[in-house]
Amino acid sequence: MSDNAPQRPELPDHLSIDPRSPHFVAAVFEHDIGIHFNDKERFDVEEYCVSEGWIKVPAGKTRDRKGRPLLITLKGKVEAFYK
Repeated sequence: MSDNAPQRPELPDHLSIDPRSPHFVAAVFEHDIGIHFNDKERFDVEEYCVSEGWIKVPAGKTRDRKGRPLLITLKGKVEAFYK
């Protein structure tokens, strides 16, 4: 084992890709992360919570009045991991 490998921060229980969110952690996004939702990998996740079992994904091309994607919440089994 090599000690030269960069240390990755522990993945939080609740994480968002929106920098304005209180659940945004910049150090985590320096590495590639993945999300398994109901045993399938999802590539469109905007926010997740492992303990509560939900993810938020864009609802097609729909936008809110500020131009951000409109998000829907899906419930199920959520697993976050480093790639």
